[in-house]
Amino acid sequence: MNADDQFPHLPERIHGLGGLAYNLWWSWHPSARELFRALDVQVWRESGHNPVRMLALLQPDALKTVAQDQEFLAHYDSVMDQFEAETASEAGWFAAEYGRVQSPLAYFSAEYGLHASLPVYAGGLGVLAGDYLKECSDLGVPVVAVGLIYSQGYVEQRIREDGWQEDVEKPLDRTYDPISRVLDKEGKPLAVQVPLFEPPLHVAVWKVDVGRVPLYLLDPDVEANQPWDRGIAHQLYVSNPEQRLRQEMVLGMGGMRVLEALGIRPAALHLNEGHPALAILERIRMFVQEGTNFDEAAKKVRESTIFTTHTPVPAGTDVFPFPLMEKYLELLRHARYRP
Repeated sequence: MNADDQFPHLPERIHGLGGLAYNLWWSWHPSARELFRALDVQVWRESGHNPVRMLALLQPDALKTVAQDQEFLAHYDSVMDQFEAETASEAGWFAAEYGRVQSPLAYFSAEYGLHASLPVYAGGLGVLAGDYLKECSDLGVPVVAVGLIYSQGYVEQRIREDGWQEDVEKPLDRTYDPISRVLDKEGKPLAVQVPLFEPPLHVAVWKVDVGRVPLYLLDPDVEANQPWDRGIAHQLYVSNPEQRLRQEMVLGMGGMRVLEALGIRPAALHLNEGHPALAILERIRMFVQEGTNFDEAAKKVRESTIFTTHTPVPAGTDVFPFPLMEKYLELLRHARYRP
């Protein structure tokens, strides 16, 4: 879904609100948040501070009234001027210090805590990743981000009649998420095959605009996949060891394949914790396929990979049994996994 499809009822004078709602730039700029709040305080609350949902809830007559309010329009013009100038600019701290670069850095994380309107995070690791993308946008750091989109796993807490707390699973409705489906060159939804899966597994790709930074979220919950495969990203940090490994294969190896399909060849990788570590193997594979010997490919990747440790304790580190790793990675040894 995009802004034009989602909000055909927006008056021309304030048509830019649709594009602003679909770019999370608004979430860390107070003047932009206040702009949406000024539309209707009550609807802003009912929407859960989600501009996409809010614009869908507002009646056409209410929007027409706002589009004639001179005080609101002055605020609107100020915010939109800043938004358009910042998101369209190639300037910033990075360009001033290092100049233009040909290829971006690719940032991989299992979760991103950008705003409550996009629930693809659990806690501190995601908030760190979200803040990282926002800061890269502000500084003009050339980054492209990769993650997963989840369909379940969120709960609401309530107090029962006997006084005990209980969790109630909350199904995720993505209708009003600030995401848009990535299309291929023919205008069809992009589908990318992830290596090492039999039968083959494909992921759909969603894009999130975080200021100047694009975030691509991989979605294996598509009809073409088997039920077991579709469930890979039902929950963040799934407890089943094999499904957790498969989740990390989709994130790391599938993430590199998605960047390849988009024509993005990152100059370096930044891994937020070990969950996307298999992106390293896939990047080595890409160099080897182009004719670089393995040792040199491994050296290139080692020298251009950044690793952030967020939880340096055993409980924060994934450990998989050797037979499980051999089940999926044996194909790597024979280099037979290229579809």
